[in-house]
Amino acid sequence: MSKEKVQIFDTTLRDGEQAAGTRLGAREKLEIARQLVRLNVDIIEAGFPASSPEDFEAVRLISEQIEGPVICGLTRAIKKDIEVCQKALKKAKRSRIHTGIGVSEIHIAGKFADDKYGRTMGEKQATILKMAVEAVRHTAGYTDDIEFYAEDSGRADRAFLYEILEAVIDAGATVVNIPDTTGYSMPEQYGALIRDIRANVPNIEKATISVHCHDDLGMAVANSLAGVKNGARQVEGTINGVGERAGNAAIEEVVMAIHTRHDFFEEVQTNINTREFYRTSRMVADLLGMPVPANKAVVGRNAFAHSSGIHVDGFLKKRETYEIMRPETIGLAESRVVLTARTGRHGLQHRLEEMGYTLSKAELDKTYERFLAVADKKTEVFDDDLAAIISDEIHVVEQIYEMQYLHVACGTGTLPTASVKIKTKDQTNQAAACGDGPVDAAYEAIRLATGLSPKLENYSIRAVTSGKEALGEATVRITEDGRTFIGRGISTDIIEASARAYIDAINRMVSAQNKGQQPEVKAEL
Repeated sequence: MSKEKVQIFDTTLRDGEQAAGTRLGAREKLEIARQLVRLNVDIIEAGFPASSPEDFEAVRLISEQIEGPVICGLTRAIKKDIEVCQKALKKAKRSRIHTGIGVSEIHIAGKFADDKYGRTMGEKQATILKMAVEAVRHTAGYTDDIEFYAEDSGRADRAFLYEILEAVIDAGATVVNIPDTTGYSMPEQYGALIRDIRANVPNIEKATISVHCHDDLGMAVANSLAGVKNGARQVEGTINGVGERAGNAAIEEVVMAIHTRHDFFEEVQTNINTREFYRTSRMVADLLGMPVPANKAVVGRNAFAHSSGIHVDGFLKKRETYEIMRPETIGLAESRVVLTARTGRHGLQHRLEEMGYTLSKAELDKTYERFLAVADKKTEVFDDDLAAIISDEIHVVEQIYEMQYLHVACGTGTLPTASVKIKTKDQTNQAAACGDGPVDAAYEAIRLATGLSPKLENYSIRAVTSGKEALGEATVRITEDGRTFIGRGISTDIIEASARAYIDAINRMVSAQNKGQQPEVKAEL
């Protein structure tokens, strides 16, 4: 069965930017627009050109430089707005003007209270109808791609809504937008609204029905999908669901619902490149200054993270037990197991094996006890913590290399140099080296003196006491042959602390190598 296409109309740059406390400049909008091209959205609503000179410039810039999607501009049902919008869209390869007006009695009574629009609701509705038709006809003089929004359709009088939709389609509208402007509708109601429009607007087949839902009651995505299920073939939304008040329908959730539940949405599909969702989400979050909640569906940090022992065990045995989507489909490399006190032995063992450690059952038991003690004090246990646990509990460290002397010279206009004296059981070695900084120089000198060059994966320093003579603790992570080792060093001199941490890590590495790997023993769950 051939599937019908659901057009994806992205309004991140217009409705999304209306989120309180956010503002995008023209260049930032252009950057997001380029990413939306990679995402392969069908329409980009670039802004509301008549609202400000900056918005006009953003729409003009995007129209001039972006190819692929239709570039759309928003207007009110006012001729001046439409003319300004057309000027902004002038250089677009494919353009659309999106005009409209409020249609619910609440909106009409509030926005058109002046008697010049009529004294009764019936008279005002007649004026609104006339304004809508005139706006669409005026727009038709500039483009044949015209979208009409019937604002607050979710609370509008049905008879009037049907009448105005029929009239604007006759006037030239090719898309009719049915907004649930205040997020008031329930999915069953909104789906029925779309179904009833199809049944009661005689010329509806000449236009595409679009859904535009807000999230005031958390129903934006559900309502949008109910609209699709009942015949809507365009969905409007934003990346991460950003927007006015509680936001808009999150495009990534709508698309991934259709993509994942193709058995339920068997009649439709989208052309979205879902592998660009994660990158797009992070770009929008960064540029708008609105972090993505960890529990956000599809693109949140925890969307593909597993923590509970039962969940981790089931996930490791068969991914589909607890995952309905693959992380790769949204642009993530892999799922992750988050280590907490609830993770369980299987999850801990799996992570240790990924880090290169193969433990006997007794060693795993000992490590698990220490892991629980650490996990009870921390929200999440990281790889560095595990490596430190392994070093402390499993590897008894012999001080094979001892630093007896360290001298570092650095300053403005001077190449950082370091010299060290390293003592071993049989001899003492000295070495000097230069580096990109004092720590790098010290590490290079230590490499020369020991003859060892493990890969430095991570380096950090923190104050462990306060005051002028504060102690600094340096932590380094090195790898060799797929195994990880953590070293720590403490001193009031951060360069010395850094050098001691590096030697500590080398001692742990060599000690483990001298002992050899323990035979693998499968731990019981």
